[in-house]
Amino acid sequence: MNRHVEFFSRETARFAEHRREFLELGRRAGRFPSAIARTDGADTEISVWCSNDYLGMGQHPRVLEAMKKAVDEYGAGSGGSRNIGGTNHYHVLLEKELAALHGKEEGLLFTSGYTANDGALSILAGRVPDTVVFSDALNHASIIDGLRHSKAEKQIFRHNDTAHLEELLAAADPDRPKLIALESVYSMSGDIAPLAEVAELARRYGATTFLDEVHAVGMYGPEGAGIAAREGIADEFTVIMGTLAKGYGTAGGYIAGPAPLVDAVRSFSRSFIFTTSLPPSIAAGALAAVRHLRATDEDRDRLAANARALHEQLDQRRIPYLSPMTHIVSVFVGDEGLCKKASALLLQRHGIYVQAINAPSVKAGEEILRVAPSATHTTDDVVKFVEALDGIWGELGIGRV
Repeated sequence: MNRHVEFFSRETARFAEHRREFLELGRRAGRFPSAIARTDGADTEISVWCSNDYLGMGQHPRVLEAMKKAVDEYGAGSGGSRNIGGTNHYHVLLEKELAALHGKEEGLLFTSGYTANDGALSILAGRVPDTVVFSDALNHASIIDGLRHSKAEKQIFRHNDTAHLEELLAAADPDRPKLIALESVYSMSGDIAPLAEVAELARRYGATTFLDEVHAVGMYGPEGAGIAAREGIADEFTVIMGTLAKGYGTAGGYIAGPAPLVDAVRSFSRSFIFTTSLPPSIAAGALAAVRHLRATDEDRDRLAANARALHEQLDQRRIPYLSPMTHIVSVFVGDEGLCKKASALLLQRHGIYVQAINAPSVKAGEEILRVAPSATHTTDDVVKFVEALDGIWGELGIGRV
């Protein structure tokens, strides 16, 4: 047997109980959060409660119309990388729209949020000699990988602990270039970074700032520009990074910032240069979503109302969750087996899909059900969801607060 096959065969058997299962879903356009799940060869209608399509833009008529039009105009694919035949007019329009959304000079598209963080940070941290990076302890894997690829010195500050961040900044050589990397809304805990305090520290110590607004763009701030914009301090963050795959319902990632920094990433980032660009239809759909959400608060307001209702319902039943600050409602279980069982029972008995989150996405012993109400859920949906969860909570004897 091949040595690699032999090794991973043993590993698979050893960690069988931790193996990740993927539910095959067919989301139903026009009927989100309804989806068809295929289990044991049979199709069942379910309600999805863990999608990142928070605002339902993945089914919005303007988005679908724009994508269909672009397919008819330009076909399925882009035809190449951005610098070799793969730059379409929709790419250019979308980059300009995103730069305007964030009040920055330039925008740059990537094929995913992951490659945007990886590709941008590898250059911004890696090409300026002797840069030291200060990174939040709960930053996403894509930020971690981008900093690794940069080979810059990295110092980790405790999650959202600006006193610790200041200690690290104060201890660094004043003459060294400094970069602070953090997220606004954290994807597993659902809490928000103290952005005003971080911005003040960046000013005091002369640090460049890189802010990941992946779970905020579209959902928060004026025109959906994110948490920094909501707090009126977007101009104090050097580079804003976002995604098109969550609030905007399509696919892709981007950065927006000063022209010299964006041009450096465009010129040197391996994950930007050496890959086929987004299909024009994806860029067209994302452009339609961004423009729609810049023009109306209606979708954001529905999402916020559903999140508030869910927090209230969980509080009434003393079901613990990590943070009441955002639409990411991470219900705390703290046991891998119980978490998987609760997820399975919700699906089997109630047709409700919530993914159990275990290591390495969270630390062992910190397992959660990552619940994400959307703008497409109704108030009645929220009540029924919590009633179902409450029954399973009691049956499994999971701790309450």
